[in-house]
Amino acid sequence: MKLPETLYKRLNITEEEDTIMLITKLAFRNIYGAGMRTWLNVFVLSLAFVFIIWMQGIIRGMSIQIMRDTIDTEYGGGQYWHAEYDPYDPLTVDDSQAPLSEPLSTFISNGGAAAVLITSGTIFPDGRPQSALLKGIDPGQNIITLPTGEMKSDDPDIIPGLIGNRMAKLTGINIGDYVTVRWRDINGMFDATDILITGRMNTTNPAMDNNQIWLPLEDLRRMIQAPGSASIVIVGKDVTSTPQGNETWIFRNQDFLLKDITDMIKAKSAGVSVFYVLLMSMALLAIFDTQMLSIFRRRKEMGTLMALGMSRSKVIGLFTLEGGLHGFLALLAGAVYGIPFLTWQAKHGFPLPDVTDDFGMAIGNALYPSYGFKIFIVTTLLVLGTVTFVSFLPTRKISKLRPTDALRGKLT
Repeated sequence: MKLPETLYKRLNITEEEDTIMLITKLAFRNIYGAGMRTWLNVFVLSLAFVFIIWMQGIIRGMSIQIMRDTIDTEYGGGQYWHAEYDPYDPLTVDDSQAPLSEPLSTFISNGGAAAVLITSGTIFPDGRPQSALLKGIDPGQNIITLPTGEMKSDDPDIIPGLIGNRMAKLTGINIGDYVTVRWRDINGMFDATDILITGRMNTTNPAMDNNQIWLPLEDLRRMIQAPGSASIVIVGKDVTSTPQGNETWIFRNQDFLLKDITDMIKAKSAGVSVFYVLLMSMALLAIFDTQMLSIFRRRKEMGTLMALGMSRSKVIGLFTLEGGLHGFLALLAGAVYGIPFLTWQAKHGFPLPDVTDDFGMAIGNALYPSYGFKIFIVTTLLVLGTVTFVSFLPTRKISKLRPTDALRGKLT
């Protein structure tokens, strides 16, 4: 195994480099010689590699998609809430209204935000009473991506309304229909009128659609006798400077508004990680069994290598390298079919059933994975690191092996 010193100098290599090349050559030869057993291990490990990247891309894509659509259609760059406003408590809706402060009124007039007035009401589609939220917003706003411009009527005595596809499907209301609406003003008096549905929107965000009708802001203010009032103020997402809040109007930034979504994404990521562990465990168990079998069957080979001068550490390195090569080959095999599959998924998305509308998330009809560079690097290091570690575990038996016993086919 050791070449003459003059030959090392002639080849311009050191003895250590010669040993490394020999170990690498032996490792590749043994991997190739294992035949079908090697390729089965590589295939299972490549499945785990591609699946982990795909699922991480799904979670990342879902997070990006939900946050982007929610910001565009609802949260903007943040919101000012009335002190009594609680989106999870419908009993606070009618009490969470107040005239805008002067800084907020100026901010809205300059196009930096849009005021939204919310009150509870009852609609009567086909004579059937149904609770609904009445939301008023300026039809000419461009803060959130809702088609509020469709709330228009040539007759000043007609109040136009905008509904979403989910609301239309639930109530059977369509464009051109009149719907009777009843509400209670700020003095506690009930009133009713007919609203003409002039627009119908298709939005991915159910929070801006379900059980609600959008009306022009000034019409709703006049209906409930609350001039200049609002419930929330939505800030433009590109606005960097906002007015100071006060005791009545409290500013909620994007981190606060998106907390429920980020918590949900973290919970989903934790749940999916169980599948990562199961799939990786199956692949690593196959690698571990292969290494154990290889060490048991190649006892004489190990004894011969040590008898020829190879140290125990280098023999351990040989078997560890053989196991680690499974991970390297799995990355190559996974790239062959994984790159086309992941690219196709990112382009065409993962279709979702219609029942996702009931989940309350702004996710749309398809989910598009998003693969960042970090996902590939972390997953690659995870696969190579765990495979190498699992390959090393069985080789600990070699540390106590005596060459004479190994030559006789014994393990000590």
